[in-house]
Parts: sequence; structure tokens; C-alpha cells
Amino acid sequence: MCGFVGYINKKNKDKTVIQNMSNKIVHRGPDSEGLYTDEDINMAFRRLSIIDLKSGDQPIYNENKNLVILFNGEIYNFQELREDLIKKGHIFTTKTDTEVILHGYEEYKEKILDKLRGMYAFVIYDKQDKRLFAARDIFGIKPFYYAKMNDTFLFGSEIKSFIPHPDFKKELNKEALKTYLTFQYNPMEETFFKGVYKLKPGHYLIYCNGNLLVKPFFNLEFKPSEENIKEKDLIKSINDELVSSVEHHKISDVKVGAFLSSGIDSSYIVSILKPNETFTVGFEQNGFNEIKPAKELSNMLNIQNTDKTISADEFFDAVPKVQYYSDEPHANLSSVPLYYLSELSRKDVTVVLSGEGADELFGGYQTYPESIIIRAYRQLPKAIRKLNGKIAKKLPDIKGKDFFIRGAETVEESYIGQAKVYTDEEANDIVTEEYKTDIKAKDITKPYFDKVKGLDDITKKQYVDMFLWLPNDILLKADKMTMAHSLELRVPYLDKEVLKLALTLPKKYKFKNNLSKYALRKASATKIPEEWFNRPKLGFLVPFKEFIKQEKYYNIVKKEFEADYAKDFFDTDKLLDMLEKHYKGIEQTHRKIYTAYTFLLWYKQFFINC
Repeated sequence: MCGFVGYINKKNKDKTVIQNMSNKIVHRGPDSEGLYTDEDINMAFRRLSIIDLKSGDQPIYNENKNLVILFNGEIYNFQELREDLIKKGHIFTTKTDTEVILHGYEEYKEKILDKLRGMYAFVIYDKQDKRLFAARDIFGIKPFYYAKMNDTFLFGSEIKSFIPHPDFKKELNKEALKTYLTFQYNPMEETFFKGVYKLKPGHYLIYCNGNLLVKPFFNLEFKPSEENIKEKDLIKSINDELVSSVEHHKISDVKVGAFLSSGIDSSYIVSILKPNETFTVGFEQNGFNEIKPAKELSNMLNIQNTDKTISADEFFDAVPKVQYYSDEPHANLSSVPLYYLSELSRKDVTVVLSGEGADELFGGYQTYPESIIIRAYRQLPKAIRKLNGKIAKKLPDIKGKDFFIRGAETVEESYIGQAKVYTDEEANDIVTEEYKTDIKAKDITKPYFDKVKGLDDITKKQYVDMFLWLPNDILLKADKMTMAHSLELRVPYLDKEVLKLALTLPKKYKFKNNLSKYALRKASATKIPEEWFNRPKLGFLVPFKEFIKQEKYYNIVKKEFEADYAKDFFDTDKLLDMLEKHYKGIEQTHRKIYTAYTFLLWYKQFFINC
């Protein structure tokens, strides 16, 4: 729902500036625009109408109009909070969740954040104290960026909206490239735009008189239950919480649908929601298409399924657009099918529910447990394993390389999340001298591992993913690709009450009988057929590795690698050699190729064509 942008300074009185900034994010809210300006602050809001269609336009003010709010998101318990605030004497002029946050802030100040159940990024400006208060939800479902440049404080839902401001200095953050090549996204607080920062999930900021304060308001802590929980009781609890969450997430004054793949995460949500329509995409290539099983489940539930098959040409046409809407370079291949899935869905609905977050909360990734083979390998002396790992790092990308590297290291040394594209050494080797850094991947993950010392390795991995992978990859692409098409995405697994339960889950209920997210699968069995809840996790399958073995698409990528500007960042001879070997079937390096390729397309969008 929506987007906003604003800035604080006393020198710029030209109202066309805030209008130009607002125009950059019209895709986030095409239904209406609202402005608030005074001698200190300029703010713009773009609305995608979901709740209270007639009177929900923003900005919204409190009773004496000394507070003004811009809000992006949905608060699912706003009706209960509204009743509480009315009893305390607050007067409402709309039926929106936005006004509930505003009066809640009046009543509780920053403590209102403890009461909110939902996804959100918002700003509240106090006109008397000249004080800006902003917050981002505990998962990071909704984005929030800020920057201080030339005595101007900028804030908003997307970085691109900062660019029209005359005080914005567009400069590449040189430290971001190397870590991006490793993680496939930017894991750092400072973005690819120098001086622009992400407000981290579960944090708020206060900006007043030129001073900035950023503080956390939420602490995520895994506390596996030591009680002997009966499996049937746990399954009932999970099902009850998800049914409740879906009920809250479907509140809307516009049509609601759902994304549907062949996996249990979306299938479970769909089976509870039972929307009128589900949406699915796939590729033409065999093994990369989930349309058939999605249709089968939809038919069983008597739900209409709408699908689209994406061609190779369409894939490559969309990649530059994906990079533009993402704000920062993003190399998760699934962003492209999500872009088309959002476009498809928006033709019929304004809101969709999806299955993001289930893997992080319930232990769904195949990388979480160690295989029997690697557990046996770890019985060898550490010195031998270290030597084998050192040798393996120097090998080309062949089968078994990663096994020896991981087998030589602890989870703290080896695990950085669900994507590890280039090693630290490989990343420094492929970039030019100006972009080499001493920052290692484990330097970024260490603060998170330090907070879960003493817990089992699966829980450690979950914790790292909750703070890095989930907000910076999964939720970033979810928000940016859906909002590119003015579609609101809601994620029932990422609910405060579901989280409370998931944090107590004993390890044995995360992986059991060779099944990932075992407890969630068993809970889903109460709603969907057995053949669905036993299916392995696939994710969005994208045949990029097959595409670039075809001359047409090989040449598309090659053209970018040969461009003059590519030489500023990369040893392009090495990139071209990598591409050539993949094309000829000598090595399989498609992930490394795509990560470099998407960075170059992103740079072209924002620094050459812009």
C-alpha cells in the first residue's frame, strides 16, 4: 500500500521539487497524491487505495493538527486499537489504520510500536517541536530509506525519489560492490548510493534540529521450548495461528487474490484463504514450470487459476526494469518471474497474499541441516579438512567443491545465507583495484552469530537469515516487484503472533524424517493433500543457465561485459572467460555471470541513462 517521500530543510521553497520527487514513485500509489509543506518540511504521499476508499487519503492529521502522518503498509489489529483509543478520548475522522497509528503515537509515543500487528513504514511530523518520528516493521516488509546531504534530511519509500532533489549527491558506494558479489544483494546498512541508508527492521528514528537518533524497538530471540510438546498440540497451535493471521491479512475494501506455486508455503495460505483467484507463472523449459500443479490444487479447491508462461525474450526484457525498481542491484533470479507474476495479478486484483517467511520461521531451507555425509566427513581431523578446503577454494566451479569448503569450516565461518555467489577471494579477484576491500562476508554475519552463541546450528542459520536474507533479498524483491505494478503484497507467515510461536519451536520439529519445516508441513496436511505437503522446496525456478548457452542470449550478456563502463568495475577478460566457459559447457558459472550482469544493468539505469 502506497509510498511516500519527503525532506527537511529551510532553504528550498520551490514546490516543484517535492512534486518531482513524488512523481518518481507514482507506481506505488496511482490512486491519489497528497502533499504537506511548511517552512521546514516538504512531504508527498502516493496512495494505493485499500482501506476506507472514500476518506483515507493522506496526509492525515490529529485533532489539533499539530501532528501529521504518512504511512505505507497495513495494520491488521487496527480495529481493536481504534476501540481502545476511542475509549481514551481520541476523536477519529476516518476509518483507516493510518489514523490509528497517529492517535496511538499521541497516546503512547514510541511505545505504540509494541502494539502494532502488521507491515509498515511511516513518518509522523510534530509541527510544534519540528520533530520527525519514523519507524519500520519488525520483519522489514516495507522499505524505508534516509540520507542527510548538504543540511537536507531526505526520507522515503524508494531511493529513486531522492534523485530530483538539488541537494542529493548521486555517488556510488564503492564498498558495496564486493559484498554484493558474494551475497547477491547489498547486506550493509549503507546502500549502493553513498550516504543513503536503510532503516533496519524493528528500528525507529528521530530527526530534530539537525540531530539524528536511530534505535531498535524490537529484539528477536529464539527460545526453543524445553517442554515435551506433543506433536498434535503443536500442529493445532500452528494451524490456529495461521488461520488467525490469514483472517487478519485478508481485511480489505478491494479484491484479494493469492500467488500460488507448487510448494506448501503458498498452497497452505491459499487453502486457508480460499480466494476467488490464484496466480502462477512459469517458463517454457521443462523442469522450470509450476503452472500444472498450481492449477491442479486450484481446481481441487474450486478456485480460478490464471497463469503466464515467460519466454526467454521476456526474461531479458525485464531484467533492466527489475534493477530500476529494486533501487539497488539485485541478483536473485526469481525477481524476474515475480515481476511478471505481479503484472499478471494486477489485472484482476489489488491485494495478494503470498508465502514469504515460512522457511525462515519454520526451518525450510535445505541448507539448514547438515547431510549425513558431511557430518561423517567432519569426523576427520580438522587439519586435514582445513587443507582440503584450502585446495578446494582454488578449484574451478566443479561438483563437490562446496562440500570440501563447508566441511572445513564452522557454521560461523561458512554460512552467510541462502546465496553465496563469489567467495571473498573470488570477488576481490574479479573487481578492479578501486573496488577491492578487506571486508569479508563473515565480518557482516558475525554480529548476528554472536547473538545466538550456544544455540544449535540450524537456529543460528535461521537467525542470520531473519536479519540479512529475509529483509534485504526476499522482502525487498517482494515489495519492489509488486509495487512496480501497484499491487499490494501481504505475507501472513510474517505475523507477530505466528513469530511468537515459531521462536519456541524445538529443533526436532524443524527437520524430521528428512522433511524440512516438518511441523509446518504437518499443520498444512490439515488443509491440503498429502502429495503437496511432502513436496521439496523449489522456489521460483529460472532457466538462466540454459538461456546463456544459446547464442542470442549469450551475446546479450557479452555485450554488457564488453562495454567500456564495465572495465571501471571488473576485470572484463575474466568475466568474458567465465561466460565463454559456461556457453561451451566447460563450467557452470551462471550465478556469477548473472550477479555481475545485473550490477552493470543497474549502474547503467542510475548512472548512465539517468
